[in-house]
Amino acid sequence: MRQAVMPKPGAIDIHEVEKPVLSNDTEVLIEVKKIGVCGSDIHVYHGKHPFTPYPVIQGHEYSGEVVQVGAKVNKVKKGDKVTARPQLVCGVCGPCLRGDYNICDVLKVEGFQAPGVAQDFFILPEDRLIKLADGMSFEMGALVEPTAVAAHCTLKARDLKGKNVVVTGAGPIGNLVAQFAQIRGANVLITDLSDYRLDKAKDCGIEHVSNPKTESLAKGVDRAFGSDGFDVGFECAGVEIALDQLIQNINKGGDVVAVAVYGDKPRVDVSILGDRELSLIGTLMYKHSDYEEAVKYIESGEISTAPLITKNFPFESYLEAYKYIDKQGDETLKVIIDL
Repeated sequence: MRQAVMPKPGAIDIHEVEKPVLSNDTEVLIEVKKIGVCGSDIHVYHGKHPFTPYPVIQGHEYSGEVVQVGAKVNKVKKGDKVTARPQLVCGVCGPCLRGDYNICDVLKVEGFQAPGVAQDFFILPEDRLIKLADGMSFEMGALVEPTAVAAHCTLKARDLKGKNVVVTGAGPIGNLVAQFAQIRGANVLITDLSDYRLDKAKDCGIEHVSNPKTESLAKGVDRAFGSDGFDVGFECAGVEIALDQLIQNINKGGDVVAVAVYGDKPRVDVSILGDRELSLIGTLMYKHSDYEEAVKYIESGEISTAPLITKNFPFESYLEAYKYIDKQGDETLKVIIDL
């Protein structure tokens, strides 16, 4: 079978390797169908992901079809469409024992610290699998993972119902966070330097958009929410100025949720946090329930995924897909690798 390996930043080699074989009764063999390229993957490609060694097999947002199941597997059967959480956790540390396995003390993530799914076949334990709804395409399935990020992080702030929310960064994660915030009852303004991405946000049902090149955050908030301001911010751009703007402009007592992965460490004005009693909240990945919620809302159409898909590349053109993303910059959202 084919396997794509990133031996160092900026390079991807495709090798032929042996097809994996089930080793116990609770494992499932899937044939990988679609892989989404994530912003974190691009950080790895540029050598700027803080927690990824090389060589690495990438791929953590994906869909596939079950081709073989172990004798004790009863959650899925051959022929089912599936995706899965990419988290490898210990199950015995403090966070795991209290149910917060997404921040396991020795967490490894497939595609970063453990081999990912950039290969034709992949073995998974049954407990990490998520069966996709019958009406979902494999492309929709590849977008469950980033949608689960949005499901999880929008639960980290206080109840969003009726709240005014600002999302900075209208890439795939920011777009999905904005959509999920609306599902949770929020009024949402999303910002980005790219009019292309803001137009895609509108296509996904986000009413209020703002480009910092043409208006300040304060003016955008006033236009969207009037004198009420905003109570919750989700930082999805991964740049210091976006985080700073949320902190400087949010209502006193508000919640700022840091969602993005930062290539360069941002500075935070802690004096403002204290003076205004702001809460700066971290969020990491998702739990199984977030995946289930993501599938529910994608399948129902309440989360729109089609506008997010910019271009598809065949597996043999994995490296070209990364080069395309670099060249197109903010004129892309989600690039899909077809197997």
